[in-house]
Amino acid sequence: MTPTKKSSLFESCQAAIGYHFRNLDLLKAALTHTSGANSRAASNERLEFLGDSVLALVTCELLFHLYPNYDEGDMTKVKSSVVSRKTCAKFSQELGLGSYLIVGKGVMDQGDIPSNMLANVFESLVAAILIDGGWDVAKKFVSRFVEPEMKLVADDAINNNAKSALQQVAQREYGGTPRYYLLDEQGPDHDKCFKISAEVNDHYFPAAWGRTKKEAELRAAMNALADIAGDPTPYPSN
Repeated sequence: MTPTKKSSLFESCQAAIGYHFRNLDLLKAALTHTSGANSRAASNERLEFLGDSVLALVTCELLFHLYPNYDEGDMTKVKSSVVSRKTCAKFSQELGLGSYLIVGKGVMDQGDIPSNMLANVFESLVAAILIDGGWDVAKKFVSRFVEPEMKLVADDAINNNAKSALQQVAQREYGGTPRYYLLDEQGPDHDKCFKISAEVNDHYFPAAWGRTKKEAELRAAMNALADIAGDPTPYPSN
């Protein structure tokens, strides 16, 4: 790659990530896979090692402050999902980092960038930002991705707990097991909404709409729990 092309690559990458490096050598190192480096020391392996720890620490600190009611087990579950290789690869895809990776010809010939490489480059980038801009800058960058993901994981856990909770309440109060019925669906195939109601021993609870059947079931369970407790319906279907 010529110096001009590298300069253009780095400018485009910095625009994509929303951070401009004072030391471009750090960005270059973060983007360089072992296959595209002159030596292992010139690749992003060392940065990846540091970035993994930075990502974990920022996640733990956010969890500790944002979810004061979570015990150690709850925080561990959320952290494991948020800092997983799969999630880091997703963050990398959101930034389009695969387009900026410096790799050897053999990797280029394979086509799509493997997910483990995408995860590595995100972690490496986190470390490079830490070294170049300091802790506060790195924390802000990581939080941009981690906080929304953390909320998704936490909300999913809460919703799934709602179905488990309804099952326990249904067995205790009604002597039966909840079942979920599809009452209606609307919209085109690529953008459907589903209306589902929970039922226990022929008692139908307030239905709920969802963008997927799973989401509609979870909301229906929360509606049922609210109805049993005499609380307002959280997801009215009308």
